Amino acid sequence: MSDGLVGIVLVSHSAAVAEAVGRLATGLAGGGAVAPVAPAGGTPDGGLGTSSDLIAAAARSVDRGAGVAVLADLGSAVLTVKAMLADEDELPPGARLVDAPFVEGAVAAVVTASAGADLAAVVAAAEEAYTYRKV
Repeated sequence: MSDGLVGIVLVSHSAAVAEAVGRLATGLAGGGAVAPVAPAGGTPDGGLGTSSDLIAAAARSVDRGAGVAVLADLGSAVLTVKAMLADEDELPPGARLVDAPFVEGAVAAVVTASAGADLAAVVAAAEEAYTYRKV
């Protein structure tokens, strides 16, 4: 068991989007300890796309031993993370791809992780974001 918080990785085709969603989520997490969040957006040369190297580095940077929740924005980002999980040595043990809307799921994941919840609760909170109604 770990005394660290669950880490959150935000995988987007755009570095700017991943960084902005990370800032929004951590800003809404309130005072006190905030779970570690790392964006993994775009390609190493700054283009649009996904990079397994950037994702792996982001996951390592937020891993505190309590698990890592990975949220992805669109199809190929999801496929990249799934391939990395299947490889079993690119992401920290127990890392989970979360089936959640990118922005709302990220906010729910960061708020829940910052409260000290375990990985299963963080994943559940993010996935529950699919039920948020706006009208």
